[in-house]
Amino acid sequence: MDPTKTYSSAVCRVVAMPYPGRGHINPMMNLCKQLVLKSPSIIVTFVVTEEWLGIIGEQTKPANIRFATIPNVIPSERVRAKDFPGFLEAISTKMEAPFEELLDRLEHPVTAIVADTYLVWAVEVGNRRNIPVASLMTMSATVFSVIHHLELLVQNGHFPVELSERGDELVDYIPGVPAMRLADLPAFLPGNGLKVKSLSWKCILLVPKAQYLLFTCVHELEPQVFDTLRAEFPIPIYPIGPSIPYLELRDDASGSDGNVNGVNYFHWLDSQPIRSVLYISFGSFYSVSDAQMDEIVGGVRDSGVRCLWVSRGNNARFKDGCGDMGLVVPWCDQLKVLCHSSLGGFWTHCGWNSTLEGVFAGLPMLTFPILFDQFPNSKQIVDDWKVGWRIKKDVRSKDLVTRGDISELLKKFMDQKSNEGLKLRMRAKELQEACQRATAEGGSTQNYLDAFIKDIYGSQS
Repeated sequence: MDPTKTYSSAVCRVVAMPYPGRGHINPMMNLCKQLVLKSPSIIVTFVVTEEWLGIIGEQTKPANIRFATIPNVIPSERVRAKDFPGFLEAISTKMEAPFEELLDRLEHPVTAIVADTYLVWAVEVGNRRNIPVASLMTMSATVFSVIHHLELLVQNGHFPVELSERGDELVDYIPGVPAMRLADLPAFLPGNGLKVKSLSWKCILLVPKAQYLLFTCVHELEPQVFDTLRAEFPIPIYPIGPSIPYLELRDDASGSDGNVNGVNYFHWLDSQPIRSVLYISFGSFYSVSDAQMDEIVGGVRDSGVRCLWVSRGNNARFKDGCGDMGLVVPWCDQLKVLCHSSLGGFWTHCGWNSTLEGVFAGLPMLTFPILFDQFPNSKQIVDDWKVGWRIKKDVRSKDLVTRGDISELLKKFMDQKSNEGLKLRMRAKELQEACQRATAEGGSTQNYLDAFIKDIYGSQS
């Protein structure tokens, strides 16, 4: 279908409400850009808190996407990691009323609401107002299915459970999901797990009351899970991913020139040999212990591997790890960097957006999960897709990974001549090509986007 073709002469007004976290706001924005590119008569009102507008308000976006704000009724982004259950509770109880007040202030009727799955109140708001709601799941279909079938874990004596004693037991009874160890299930911080998991379960249990379920994944990455969910759910399921900024990559319109603090990381990458650089990023929310970070820094330094390291912390510490063979920056245009020809691998905390970007870029990955969905994402990367290695064999062990082990692994991982590394790179290339086919005209992602847009236009008639 011609992406400039409109689906109707009528304007379609969509309100997008992301969960207030960068790992959720970014894929929601990328979805909205996909929608308005497909149909210019779609106008999106993108709702964030006043604080988040200050964080993201300068980013480039199409004219058909307009920001609207609700007050800062939840804890600040600067402190949310200190009390995550309290943050999630505030999202569940304090955002609904100002969101409804915003709907009342809008000048025109709303055609559809696209809301993050983890906004537990959003589906109920839409149903009360007779507005169709599309629930956007910004984690994998595998994670969604595991939480959706939480009662099976309970029935089999696998939740709650002490992982230090039973982490290697297999969970092989969740429909459509490949067998995984208990240690590879979604995990929460110690002491908070039951409370947070119950809130997550409640959000996912409400999804069938929505009118549509969207995933930021590509169908070809989890086909069996999607087929099984479609058989179980009464609503349409559309994998419209990867919801990463690949549109900007294609148009070379990301606006990033690579200059950070007086250093141009793209110029640095241009000067490195092909596939020689390891990109290291552990995300922006939680991090590892100081003792473990010391081992990581020492291991990277001892390996002699070229690296581009994104660190939002003590840069001097990481510069010591990179030495003369690397560059440390507080931020970069991640997808554009991952697709650079000098990149040879990605050391990741396995956040879902980073995982999709690594797959899209065709890079082998080293996995270092820290919490929640990062553990099953790591398992998919290593065991299901076979495009990565684990930094830690026992992912939940409290034992430190030593600098010696890290150094040896990095040298082996970045060795362009090893047979093991060659297999990883070949498989990574295959997944990359699957993503390219899905996002090309006539591919699965484009077809699902077309179907979803046709649905929401149809809801106006």
